[in-house]
Amino acid sequence: MTGLVLTIVGAVLIGVSLGLLGGGGSILAVPLLVYVADLPVREAIATSLLVVGVTSAVGVLPHARGGRIRWRTGLVFGAAGMAGAYAGGRLAALVPPGVLLTGFALMMLATATAMIRGRRDTGADAAPGPLPVPRVVLDGLVVGLVTGLVGAGGGFLVVPALALLGGLPMPVAVGTSLVVIAMKSFAGLAGYLSGVTVDWGLAAVVTVAAVAGSLAGGRLAGRIPADVLRRTFGWFVVAMGAFVLGGQLPAELRGDPVFWTALGGLAVVVAAGALLVAGCRRDGHRWVPSPVCRILRSAMAR
Repeated sequence: MTGLVLTIVGAVLIGVSLGLLGGGGSILAVPLLVYVADLPVREAIATSLLVVGVTSAVGVLPHARGGRIRWRTGLVFGAAGMAGAYAGGRLAALVPPGVLLTGFALMMLATATAMIRGRRDTGADAAPGPLPVPRVVLDGLVVGLVTGLVGAGGGFLVVPALALLGGLPMPVAVGTSLVVIAMKSFAGLAGYLSGVTVDWGLAAVVTVAAVAGSLAGGRLAGRIPADVLRRTFGWFVVAMGAFVLGGQLPAELRGDPVFWTALGGLAVVVAAGALLVAGCRRDGHRWVPSPVCRILRSAMAR
């Protein structure tokens, strides 16, 4: 019973992540279903694709009402992604589960780095023109292949592709990504169903909870500054990527308290450094003393 309650709570967070950030659903769903619901890796990935697909489709509604979706870009990207996702779902049967999860985590960390660094034109005033169709198709195929292969709905790849490469404003990239995620998730699920059985009862419970969360997250998305949204997304992905990678470590290392204490200390140092750097940014809202900022800038210049 405790496991079911935790799974439902986690599903609500999955929905909030999708509605608010345009991604992160599978980043939460796969670990949740593997480590809390105790599903086998491939069954967890297939279930996550179903949950994320339905939740993303429902989460599109508040973004559409708020005018935060580029339909042409989303539909072209999504159509290309569906082809890649179906192929990835079929290929996943040939890849060991541990390799799937490790590849999943490494992709999360690489993408998080890109999101945290950002680019200059991801703000609300970015150019409104659509992406060139060939580029959209190529990005969609690549992201779709990863989606189907590792069970990621693709938000952690789609949002950077739309915001960092395509120049869409972050709130619009978030809304548009939900269209793409829904299309690719269903295609990836179709690929998995050829060799995996889904617990439809559990999937229905998790989906209902995630949909409720996505509606709440969608209402909040338009009220949060784009830069804050992008950086929050990036650090969230870093944390989840580290968690998934930790789960793939040898059993004797996972049970060593010294290792986890050292890892926790490193995480605290990195987080503190990130907060200091953020506090020194030149936006008129600095809360870190100027001498500390000068020292940080000097250290980074070296």
